[in-house]
Formats: sequence, structure tokens, C-alpha cells
Amino acid sequence: MRNKFSILLIAFLTILSGMLWADEDRVSDWYGYRRVNFTVDGCPAWIVEPKQSAPNNPWVWCMEFPEAFTERTGVRELLAKGFNYVHIEVGNQFGSPESLRHFDAFYRELVRRKLSVKGTLIGLSRGGLYAYNWAAKNPDKVICIYGDAPVCDFKSWPGGKGRSSGSSADWAALMKCYGFKTENEALKWPGNPIDSLKPLAEAKIPLLHVVGDADMTVPVVENTLIVEKRYSDLGGEITVIYKSGVGHHPHGLDDPKLIVDFIIKNTNKEIAE
Repeated sequence: MRNKFSILLIAFLTILSGMLWADEDRVSDWYGYRRVNFTVDGCPAWIVEPKQSAPNNPWVWCMEFPEAFTERTGVRELLAKGFNYVHIEVGNQFGSPESLRHFDAFYRELVRRKLSVKGTLIGLSRGGLYAYNWAAKNPDKVICIYGDAPVCDFKSWPGGKGRSSGSSADWAALMKCYGFKTENEALKWPGNPIDSLKPLAEAKIPLLHVVGDADMTVPVVENTLIVEKRYSDLGGEITVIYKSGVGHHPHGLDDPKLIVDFIIKNTNKEIAE
């Protein structure tokens, strides 16, 4: 009986040790910067720390594809200027309510770690769904949004119900993530970014979109153009940079200075207020 108890105790301690280790910070290198890796709400997460933090410990949160086109989206320059670069991996959930709950937990962890209570969101491609859906529910936590060829209406992509060819596999996955029972239910859902701009306008959150005017994956006319008109009509501030003859890729700009300046200007304005 004593041996059985000892075995069970050792097994329990082993499991507990593994759980504790999973929650510990693990440090790695990211382009010469210190990246702190940890787990939040069961999801892998990380913070890339600047060598010297700017006032108020500002952060930029790339909601999806945080490793893509980093030389073109301005994130490396922002790190050099004292911004933290942060991300949580929730999987391919298309900005669904479940993903937003993980984002809430991650945000609380950022604040617990003494980062600013407000920051910048980056919505790259389908990351637009993540950025705008979370911002619409948390406008008090967002300084500004940089959308890069962002999906702003899932009927366009992955739905493919307009000019985009869409993605049937991703459309099926999205319906499952959101819990839609029928396609008609998904098509009538009133919570896409194009439908949820009012809270952002009321909070005076500036928007910047960088798009290719030849993008047939996430067509501008079905996404950014609608956001641009509706946000302007609501009195919101939005700037759109159109890249002539460019498709969905590459994201960002050859010289990302305009992106960097936009984020720094609005961050400094927030701190001054």
C-alpha cells in the first residue's frame, strides 16, 4: 500500500512539475532582441522586448502572422524605438468569440507584466478579423489599428461570396469556429469589422490600411473600401495607402516609415493626453 502511494505521489509531482514548467518564461532570440515565451490561457504567447523601453512600455500586437514581412511592416523599427512586440497563438479561429476570450487573457497578462494599458493592433490579412473584432469589444484598450490587406468581411474571404475566390476549407472551418449551423446564418451575421466600426469611431481610434489595388484574395472593394467610407461617415480618422498594381502580397511597404510614424505619433499623443 505504501509503495502504491509513493508511486502515485511521484506521478502527481511529476505532472505538477510539468505544469509549472509550462508556465515559466523561456527566453529566445528574435533578430537580436530578447523574446520571452510563456503560456497564457493554454496558448503559446510571447513578448519581444526592446533593448530600452520607450515611456509607458508601449506595445504593438500583431494578431496573426507575426513573423511575416517583418522587414516591411515596421515592427523591427518600432522595437528599436522602444516598443514591445507581442503575440498569442490561438490557431486559425478567424476572430471568433473563442479567440477573443484568449485575447482578453493575454491582454491581462500584458498589463500584469507592466506593459501599457493601451496599445496598437496589427491586422495582417485574416488578422483583420482578429484585430477589429477584439477592438470593437475593447476600444478602451486600443490606441490605433494598422490593417494590412485586412479581411474586414468574412463573406468576402474566406466566404468567396463576391469577387474573391475565397477558400472553401477555411469557410467551413470558420463556420465551425463561430458555431454557425447553416451558411445562411453565417451570411446574415452582423458582427464583421465592416459592421462594428461605431465603437472605434466613438473612441477616436485612428486607422491605417495598406492595401494592393490588384488584390483578388481580399479585394479592396469588399473590405477596405467599405471600412474607409463607413468610418469616414462615422467621423472616424482613417488613412489608406494604395499600392498600385500590387496583389495580396507582399504585405507592408518597401519603406515602412509611414507605418512607423503613424504608430509612434498616435502612441505619443495617447501618452500626452
